[in-house]
Amino acid sequence: MASKGAAVALDFTRIYSKLNLGKETIASLQAFRKRHADAQRVTSQLASQPTTVDFARYRSVLKNTAIVDEAEKILKEFKPVTYDVGAHVNAIEAFEAKALENAKATEIKIDEELKDLQATLANIEEVRPFDELTVNDVGNAHPEITKAVETMVQKGKWTVPGYKEKFGDLTLM
Repeated sequence: MASKGAAVALDFTRIYSKLNLGKETIASLQAFRKRHADAQRVTSQLASQPTTVDFARYRSVLKNTAIVDEAEKILKEFKPVTYDVGAHVNAIEAFEAKALENAKATEIKIDEELKDLQATLANIEEVRPFDELTVNDVGNAHPEITKAVETMVQKGKWTVPGYKEKFGDLTLM
């Protein structure tokens, strides 16, 4: 009974959001919870029904006691049918394996994202302010800029293409 109280006390929406479960996993869990609740409801309804039959009362009420005798004989001979639930167990095990596989894949993906975020955070913490950067720092960070400037100097180009169009011509002549 303690498990029943624990299941009621769980806040599943909080669990879904905290674990960052996928939509497919959440839908499967909600479907399972619904089937479980339906099965509990049917079980409680059936448990509340009386299970014994008073054949003596029916013999005293009915004129044809042969019918009561036949019903009593059928009830005594009745044996419930047993079902092979192996297929259902296999389906549950397959669902469990798939859920475990999805959880492991999610864990790996989250670990990779955490490593990337840790690296980004370390870069952010170590960055120098813009006003403290030097030309050499920019050149070391982006060697293609240094190469482009060296090529322009060798060719005698002292203007940057597109600069005048973007910022205008500041010459006074």
